[in-house]
Amino acid sequence: MTMPSETMEKEILDFLEVRTKTVWEADQDLFASGGLSSLFAMELVVHLEKSYGISIRGADLRLDNFRTVTGMTALVHRLRADAGDNGE
Repeated sequence: MTMPSETMEKEILDFLEVRTKTVWEADQDLFASGGLSSLFAMELVVHLEKSYGISIRGADLRLDNFRTVTGMTALVHRLRADAGDNGE
């Protein structure tokens, strides 16, 4: 079932806040701020895969896909659509 972007963004922001003890904005560059490392990006990959039933592979593993919560949300929606999640 398709989840509204706002709901998904809030869930990801909540996860980030718990893990980093920092409040983030959906369009904030998480890595440019120095708050997160590339190692943490892999934790984000695992979290997104488990939480949203997707598989992130190949070209989708680019750090740019994980710079913002908005970008991660778009990635999840695209991968779900590619996998045939039509919202039913």
